[in-house]
Amino acid sequence: MRILIIGAGQVGSSIAENLSESHKVVIMDIDPVRVSDLSYSYDVLAICGDGNNIKNLEEVGKIDLFLACTNDDEKNLIACESSKMIGDAFTVARVKNSVLFESWSRSKGSFGVDFMACSDRLISEAIIKITGTPAALDADYFADGKIQMAEFEINPNSFISNKTVLEADQFELLTFAAIITESEIIIPTGSTMILPGHRIVVIGTPESVKSFSTQLEPTTKKTQNIVLIGGSSIIAETASLFSSIKVNTTLITSGKDASLELAKKLPNTMVMCHISDIRFLEAENINQSDLVVVHLSSDEKTLLISLLIKQLGVRRIVSIVNSGSYVSLFENVGIDVAVNPRELISEAIIGFTHQVNTEHIALLDSNRVELLEVEIGSDSNISGKTIQEISSSMPNLVLIGAIVRDEQAIAPRGDTTIKYGDHIVILTDVSVLDKVLQQL
Repeated sequence: MRILIIGAGQVGSSIAENLSESHKVVIMDIDPVRVSDLSYSYDVLAICGDGNNIKNLEEVGKIDLFLACTNDDEKNLIACESSKMIGDAFTVARVKNSVLFESWSRSKGSFGVDFMACSDRLISEAIIKITGTPAALDADYFADGKIQMAEFEINPNSFISNKTVLEADQFELLTFAAIITESEIIIPTGSTMILPGHRIVVIGTPESVKSFSTQLEPTTKKTQNIVLIGGSSIIAETASLFSSIKVNTTLITSGKDASLELAKKLPNTMVMCHISDIRFLEAENINQSDLVVVHLSSDEKTLLISLLIKQLGVRRIVSIVNSGSYVSLFENVGIDVAVNPRELISEAIIGFTHQVNTEHIALLDSNRVELLEVEIGSDSNISGKTIQEISSSMPNLVLIGAIVRDEQAIAPRGDTTIKYGDHIVILTDVSVLDKVLQQL
């Protein structure tokens, strides 16, 4: 597949890095320094030019996929419209403005955009998914919500710590899909030991994942009181979504003008004007919150405030981290969940490059692990085969974690036969992803 990416910022560069080994990638940016850096960093054709200029697009030649990923929403829309004027490539626009996204959603295909990835909406939805699963580091849904994936860190007091997978597997319709360590990804067998510090990925029905999560961190308290710290558009979008599902939401920001503006936009959210005053946070009983989400003007400020409120005894903290290289730092110092916007945008877009019937993908562990939902077509190589037959021909780091057939979830076993029309959820190490896709 030949892919043109407009914009070589963090998002565009990240997507180029992920796709360059498997596809012919052309990336265009108006900044010659960025273009030069990319030429030396990745196996891509980097061009200095304006993606809104039709002549520049014509010079690139025929492409299959057009990705507009600059920081300017309007420029991304113009670039997609320009692409449609000279070719038939599938167009994807990255936008931040959720109002623009809502307008496009009412008439998909408008603005010359075949798919729109709204970063503010994606991050807000990711936080809500994580919120609904106690103790989860990450969570996502597949097959129209019938299947859930969740990632958990195992602590020494966990009920499955120092047990084998066979001993821990007490849950119906739940698969222990992977164990992630700092150095490797393990597809577990029944004899695999689950140790403190391991991160375990489970796949199953939402009910089975919730049952597992509740035993992992026993709690009867439903997430009902949320505090959001910061004044970014992401924080505002998250507040709006939490309010829409009737969760008590308080937003704390700095600056009187900013707080008044947010209060007008968010009539169902309590907005306050303080951030770094620890006495104010203590007086507002922030430690009684079920969840605190932090996103400030810099990652350094976000980390400082996150650590500050962690010391106050807040049960769970989600920090939104702009730089992907800082995610591990946040996690290593005790922040419960670090969410990176760039990774979520990449996740939303990369699925369009898979030349199979991919319905949805999720990326874990800084893109080392990919989960993908695939609909089995009549010409699929694995239709009519058992899980055991499929596994014997697949690379080692692959697992079929769930099957949905006729709207019903099925726990995959060795003798389970994959059929036409099934939706399957596959977990794979990205290093073998291309081989997996070829065999589907």
